[in-house]
Amino acid sequence: MSYTTLISAEDLARHVHDADWVVLDCRHDLTAPAAGRAAYDSGHIPGAQFAGLDDDLSDKSPGPNGEFRGRHPLPERNAFVETMRRWGVNHGSQVVAYDAHGGMFAARLWWMLRWVGHEAAAVLDGGLQAWQALGLPLATNPVTRRRGNAEPHYPLVATVSVDDILANLKNPVHIIVDARSPDRFRGENETLDPVGGHIPGAKNRFFKDNLQADGRFKPPAQLREEFGALLTVPEKSIMQCGSGATACHNLLAMEIAGLKGAALYPGSWSEWCADPSRPVAKGDQ
Repeated sequence: MSYTTLISAEDLARHVHDADWVVLDCRHDLTAPAAGRAAYDSGHIPGAQFAGLDDDLSDKSPGPNGEFRGRHPLPERNAFVETMRRWGVNHGSQVVAYDAHGGMFAARLWWMLRWVGHEAAAVLDGGLQAWQALGLPLATNPVTRRRGNAEPHYPLVATVSVDDILANLKNPVHIIVDARSPDRFRGENETLDPVGGHIPGAKNRFFKDNLQADGRFKPPAQLREEFGALLTVPEKSIMQCGSGATACHNLLAMEIAGLKGAALYPGSWSEWCADPSRPVAKGDQ
């Protein structure tokens, strides 16, 4: 059996030393990018390797015409597959991603694995806190693995471009859901969003609303009901956030709820607001 959405700390503990399980630590801090690696070095799940949002899960090169693609644009699919091989991911590997932020960054890696067709990918439910709550050990030694043989396959997820978003403004077919905090959505947080606001017509679903008080995801039925208040046809919805990371949390929550087919706008708000000709809305949805 493979895990394709979430895995509990108890289940991970039973398999963490299995030869074809790959565990990846995705901790990150948007305001202090080096903090994630420092946290990993101070203690991580045994056997886990570090997956950096800025270096491993993004490629900040400009677009073909020199255009800005957002704060965390996706790498080329083949380049990401090469990163997977470096981590030791094989065609049949079970990959588990975790962080200490409710899955905020681990969900991005989960989504990217599906983006290159690797279905056996899961997020540790409750993150590092759930692991430590069981009294399970941490390690500090660096981890290297034998090179894997992963190959790209047909994507299991969909993406849209900034041009698709512009077209949707003219002919609204898709519901856009923004995963940023309400203050960022309204345009009131200049630290993370120097240009504040949101894409006109977007709805707000803060990624933390997917979680229970203990940091684990809400049950599927509850998630299904809550997302149902925002959208009726999952395939006609687009998830976005500040830079294409936390939007994946909403996509994971929808997958848990059985609401499949929503697309990711990878450039998200950071790409959208970089061009002053694109319209901006402020305040509540």
